[in-house]
Amino acid sequence: MADTEWEIKGREFIHCNCAYGCPCQFNARPTHGNCEAVGFVEIDEGHHGETNLDGMRIGIIVRWPGAIHEGGGEAIPIVDERATEPQREALLRIMSGLDTEPGATFFQVFSTTFEKVHDPVFSEIDFTVDPGARTARVNVPGWVEARGEPIRNPVTGEEHRARINLPHGFEYDVCEAGRGWGSTKGPVALTLEDSHAHFAKLHMTGSGVVH
Repeated sequence: MADTEWEIKGREFIHCNCAYGCPCQFNARPTHGNCEAVGFVEIDEGHHGETNLDGMRIGIIVRWPGAIHEGGGEAIPIVDERATEPQREALLRIMSGLDTEPGATFFQVFSTTFEKVHDPVFSEIDFTVDPGARTARVNVPGWVEARGEPIRNPVTGEEHRARINLPHGFEYDVCEAGRGWGSTKGPVALTLEDSHAHFAKLHMTGSGVVH
């Protein structure tokens, strides 16, 4: 682990091409054999060394030809245009898995599976997420449009609530499962329709998720 300590507390929205629940959360193979996803985080409180990260937003567009652990993936990191140069550097270091113990966070684990990481995008990130309500909306002009909402009972139409608890996970402790729709543009163009989404409160450091 590098010398610089970091910590973030915030909320996330992850939306992928798997069926509701996402087999990857259970170490099973992805629903369609490959993985495509977008993910966004709103940092409520955070720092990287002496650099304050409160209020910053980050995102990523990712695609793997098979299961994530088999590698060959590509990614586009997205960083809040409001970030100062020190904040941009700090956020990209965290997202790249630097200053982090091996296997400790999904940022670090995913970083080992990418064959290509495109140049980071610095843009407005219009993002709202409410994990408890299982809702999210994100718009990165020219790059990403996505939304998440609750799963609904097919008979009654009522909201269906399901949660996933990973006591030793590298991303979250508990997430709320939902569904989403999304599309991306650029070198990793995706179309995601009525597929898995999850919403979670995050608390992690360079040593891993705080459970």
